[in-house]
Parts: sequence; C-alpha cells; structure tokens
Amino acid sequence: MRYHEGKQTIGNERNSIETGGMMEQARLIVTPGGNGLLFQLSGSWMLQGGVPDIDEALQRLRAAGVVKLVTFDCAAVSGWDSGLLTWLLALAEYCKEHGIRVDSSGLPAGVDRLLALARAVPARKGAQRTEGKRSLLSDVGNDAIDALRITGEFMDFFGETILALLKMLRGRAVYRRSDLWQIMQDAGVRALPIVSLVSFLVGLILAYVGSIQLQNFGAGIYVADLVGIAMIREMAAIMTGIIMAGRTGASYAAELGSMNVNEEIDAFQTCGFSPMEFLVLPRMLALMLMMPLLAVYADLMGILGGAVVAVAVLDLTWLEYFIQLTKAVSLADFFVGICMAVVFGNIVAVIGCLNGIRCGRNSQAVGMATTSAVVSAIVMIVIASAVLTVIFDVLGI
Repeated sequence: MRYHEGKQTIGNERNSIETGGMMEQARLIVTPGGNGLLFQLSGSWMLQGGVPDIDEALQRLRAAGVVKLVTFDCAAVSGWDSGLLTWLLALAEYCKEHGIRVDSSGLPAGVDRLLALARAVPARKGAQRTEGKRSLLSDVGNDAIDALRITGEFMDFFGETILALLKMLRGRAVYRRSDLWQIMQDAGVRALPIVSLVSFLVGLILAYVGSIQLQNFGAGIYVADLVGIAMIREMAAIMTGIIMAGRTGASYAAELGSMNVNEEIDAFQTCGFSPMEFLVLPRMLALMLMMPLLAVYADLMGILGGAVVAVAVLDLTWLEYFIQLTKAVSLADFFVGICMAVVFGNIVAVIGCLNGIRCGRNSQAVGMATTSAVVSAIVMIVIASAVLTVIFDVLGI
C-alpha cells in the first residue's frame, strides 16, 4: 500500500503472465473529495492476475469518516472479468449497509448492466430470518390483508367456474365425459361407507341426547321430530359436506397440486385446453350432482340411527316412530336440505380445485394446499349454513 500526492494506492504487487506477454497490474487509487470518495481503477481486473483486496478498500472507506457518495473512474481499465464484479458487489453491499450512495455511471457499460441485473434478482422468500419481535397490530393487519386477498382469489376463481358452467350449457366446453363419470363414482359410490357410519351415529346421538330431556316431560315420541327435522334440514347436509371436504376436496387439491408441480397444467394451456373446463368443471359437476344424493342417503341413515334409540330406549315401535316422523317433516324441510347440499358441494369443489391449481411448485406446497383446502372448505360450509338458515327463515321456509 503506497501514498502518492495525497492519494492512496492499493495495488497487487504480483505480476501475472498472460499468453503473449505480461498482464498489466490491477491498481486502485482512492481520492477524497467533498463528502465522497473517487475510486480510480486501472490495469487488468481479472482473477488470473489478481485484484486488490476488498478489505483494504473498505478500511479506507471507514477511515475517511463521513462518506455520502462513492464514484468510479474506470477509463484506464484494460480488461475485467468476474473478479471485478465480485469486488464491486462487496463494495456496494457495504455502502448499502452504511447509507452510502454509489454512483455507477463511471463503470464500464457491461459491468454496470451486470451489477443492475444482480441487484434485480429478488431474495428467495424465507431465505433470510427476520429478527425482532413483531407487534400484534402488524400481525392483525397482515392477516386481514391475507384474508382479503384470499377472498378476492376465491371470487375470481368462482366467477371463472360459472363461466365454464355456462359454456358447458351451450355445449362449447371441452372436457372428457369419461372423466366426469369416473369422478362421480369416486365422489359418490365410494363415499357411501363413511357417510353411512357418520350419519347413523349422528342420528343416534341426537336421539339419545334428546330422549334424556323428552322423557322428563313424557314426550319421548317427539324424538322423531327432533331427529327428522335436524337431519333433513341441516345435519345431513353439513356432515356430508364436512366428510366430502376432508375426503374429496383434499383429493382434488392434492391431485391438481401434483399436476401443477409436474407442469401438466401448463402443458394443457400450451396445447390450447382450458384447465377450468378440462379439470375443474368435471369435478365441480360431480360434487354438485352427488352431494344431494349423498345428503338424502345421510337423511335415511340418520333417521335409522334415531329409530334405534327410540325403539331401544324409549320403548316405541318402529311404526310409531315413522308415523310421527311423517307428521313432523315437510317437503319444505327436504327442499332446504337439498339446497344446502348443492351449495356445500359447490364450495368443496371450488375451494379444493382453487388450492390445487394455485399451489406452489414443490411437494411442501402440495401438502399446504391440501390442508388449506380442507380447513377453508369446512369454515365456508359452516358460514354458508348460517347464512342459508337466516335466508330460509326470512323466506318462511
């Protein structure tokens, strides 16, 4: 390190031999001026010949006191490679941390463009660990923003499914009918065992809990009213929707998510097929058609569960139970349950497909999309049930 006329020169004393002659030595002269420093670069800044030590340049920056600007003069640079880029990136990082502005206009044109490209690449999400304690207000705000974003994505995706459905009604949607029948079989017939078990137990529990209170008033016969109205209007559709969210909705999210990871959905778009028509539409139609049938089957199983308790605990006959049931339940109750089942099926299909198509491109993202599909569908089913109950009550149904 040598000083010349108030200038500090940082140079590499080694000489590197290049094919055809001597390689010019890389030199750096740091000149103070005003609130800034001028870095004058000369010679060949290549890894083969060696570049000045960046630590010495940073030490010169620290020794200069308050520095607000760093400029460059590279008119005498005879050659450069990645060695110069690495050196400049280290210097720029130090300046960024200490609030020093870097004027790169004096750098060679190629170097300036490469540095701009390196700065333009964003850091991978989660690559850096943020320190410090986050405030409660910040967490609430971020959660609110995420909720609004997710709601907007759901409404946008739901609108696309409606357009695809209208296109199908006009006979212009492109999808395979064989896929529709296969998906209907998976979402319908193969779901009967779990729907049977859960619905039967729910009806049995409702009847048993109700019988304990009704027996105190000598009104055990009205357990048929309790089980029938509860199952046909609400419980059968809700329980079937929750079962399908955990079974079929998760399956949709995992299947479409895996296709997204393998870039199969991109291949569909490249070949001119709409993923909404080819992948989402058959799944939505299958659940909208199967959910009402499963709900009716769940009604039957729940009523049978209630009948078992009525006969075994309340000493009623099967005939008495079903006669009272027919008096309590009306077609309006059946209509309410069917409407809820259709809505719940649509919710499960749309949320499952949405999370699958828009998940990330790795296996972890597929798992997160599957979990999100199940949780979101169950929450939306409960919300939709409350809204529909209020609407039907206002309409007097």
